[in-house]
Amino acid sequence: MNNELQGRAAHVAAIRERVGEEMKVIGIDEAFIGNLVDTFYGRVLAHPELGPVFDTRLSGRWPQHMEKMKSFWSSGAFRSGAYGGKPVQAHLGIADMTPELFPKWLELFAATLNDVAPNQEAKAWFMTTAERIARSLTLSLFYNPALDDPALKRA
Repeated sequence: MNNELQGRAAHVAAIRERVGEEMKVIGIDEAFIGNLVDTFYGRVLAHPELGPVFDTRLSGRWPQHMEKMKSFWSSGAFRSGAYGGKPVQAHLGIADMTPELFPKWLELFAATLNDVAPNQEAKAWFMTTAERIARSLTLSLFYNPALDDPALKRA
């Protein structure tokens, strides 16, 4: 069993090393992630619809949220496993959150990437990831399977 655990650890380490090199090649490092997160959330706060929703939820906790988001994006980019949060639970019960806000979040994120991403590859990686996150959160928070009932669609 010990050899199996050592083999897994070596495999995970090799994946992280490979991913780290891939991210480095496309210009993604911790400094870029920090700049992306700081720039994006500065714009979120200034956004007329997103700002109030975020600020109400995070009032007095912005520094902790920023560190958590940097950890989240870094963990995703480098497959470090450093982020251990629960995004769906963190977004449950947020006042005034609607599914219509997610496309606005994505639009603002894309605009931020246009301004700060070092190249198209970095922009594509982060945008693809952000779209997957938005889709997942939208489904988790707002999807009602009863609405897919064929009987309801005929009515």
